[in-house]
Amino acid sequence: MMAVRKYERLGYPFRGDRPLPVVAVDEPIYRRLPCFIIATVDKFASLPWVGETGALFGRVERYDQEGFYSPTHPGRGKALDGYLPPPDLIIQDELHLISGPLGTMVGLYETAIDALCSFQVNDKKIRPKIIASTATVRRATKQIQALFGRNEVDVFPPPGPDRRDSFFALTVPAHKKNARTYVGIAAQGRSPKVVLLRTYLALLGVAQKEWLFSGGNKNLNNPADPYMTLLGYFNSLRELGGSRRIVEDEVKSRLIGYSQRQRVGESSGLFADRKIDDEPEELTSRVSTSDVSKTKRRLESTFDQKEHVDVVLAINMISVGLDITRLGLMVVLGQPKTAAEYIQATSRVGRDEERPGLVVTLLNVHRPRDRSHYERFNAWHATFYRAVEATSVTPFSPRAIDRGIAAITVALTRLGHSGMTAPPRAIDILQHRQDLEFVVDAIVRRAEMHDKELDAASVEALRQKVKSRVEDLLNVWEHIANQKISLQYQREVGEAPPLLFDPLDPELERQPLEARKFKAQRSLRDVELTVNLWVRNPDGLEVEEEEK
Repeated sequence: MMAVRKYERLGYPFRGDRPLPVVAVDEPIYRRLPCFIIATVDKFASLPWVGETGALFGRVERYDQEGFYSPTHPGRGKALDGYLPPPDLIIQDELHLISGPLGTMVGLYETAIDALCSFQVNDKKIRPKIIASTATVRRATKQIQALFGRNEVDVFPPPGPDRRDSFFALTVPAHKKNARTYVGIAAQGRSPKVVLLRTYLALLGVAQKEWLFSGGNKNLNNPADPYMTLLGYFNSLRELGGSRRIVEDEVKSRLIGYSQRQRVGESSGLFADRKIDDEPEELTSRVSTSDVSKTKRRLESTFDQKEHVDVVLAINMISVGLDITRLGLMVVLGQPKTAAEYIQATSRVGRDEERPGLVVTLLNVHRPRDRSHYERFNAWHATFYRAVEATSVTPFSPRAIDRGIAAITVALTRLGHSGMTAPPRAIDILQHRQDLEFVVDAIVRRAEMHDKELDAASVEALRQKVKSRVEDLLNVWEHIANQKISLQYQREVGEAPPLLFDPLDPELERQPLEARKFKAQRSLRDVELTVNLWVRNPDGLEVEEEEK
């Protein structure tokens, strides 16, 4: 998510090279113009845990030369004369990825974000404008309704008389501009690993032949350059791991003498001998972020440079964020699970219109889905945008409510009421319980509008269910505070016990049943506990320990 707040710096203060927005202060420091605040959706989980996040929504009360301070820093700076408005424009990139389990949790947290960004003007509620960029998506209106609670969606640019020419984009036929080419390979009676080995050898060997024929390193604009780096795409780390061993051993060793592979009667074959790196690069979650960044930088290097890459193996993390124009060759092992993933992944190559991309898909004829794609390969690829699956976002499903309702209840309470924002102010629910009905109303209203396809009876049932859950949480919170001398949201200051617990925190199991209701994730990427596996020999002796 990227929230945009409009300001321009006229004087100070500054933090680093970023202006800090100020309004209605004693000195005329700022006037409105763009200032950007960027956050990824998995960081929404910080809302109930960190009181300082309220500053993102204008929940500040003091300021000085260093910036603004929320109620988490009482006494710092001087009182703000006026208010800091919340973001009025939210830009959501890659909307098609905010679906499934992630989209469901994001939709739930968006309840708190929308409430904190909204304000009243002359008894009219003003909500932020949302601009979302998306691709390979169906039923986007329903997805946006569930995510943002908006039922009015405008498409930009709007469709025109010619669907191939929207004024902003023009679809050019393949006979005018080079198009990406898809090739399907399936071998009856051969294992996928053998097919992968033969394909890698052929593509790497023939690319070397064309590279040398076109001048090699002497030609700085060698037309074979995009095909000298082979990008291997896999649907799972298990398949990638097995294929990596093939590349390191058999592909590397056979390529050294692959020019000897000739047809009968040929004096010069299609392939040239080639020496590739000892180990292929990886773009996976198995390597560190710094190594991934380094690999991406190397992929931009043309093949005449020292840091060039021969083979890189990747999973679906390259479906977004890999925008390297020079890449032109991809081999996909097995049909990806969804058409959207297939389109997104294969579009990483062939972005240079002067050098068309080549995508080779290796299909297993013993898998019914792969066989179906192979038998209908031409027809399916000519119309594969029709096969894009509809996204699923269900923020108020029973399981989603169980996982996230406590987090957004605490987030709205803490950030929406200045008297409860500071870490030790969790105990102050004893004083402010009657002022927190806005929390119940905001969550209930969002639940009512998240799905327009629900009938009146289903909406009312959901309304009562959500209302009872939120009211129960607030009442239990009040009961917990009534039994303690002090209470804080997490262990931040002093020895006060925490209200919130991570779902994976071992201490949660030792809490009373009512306290276990207040569990909230620290990141939307947290899934499950780490599991230790011990491999033993038949005699029962421990021989290896592996952490998974």
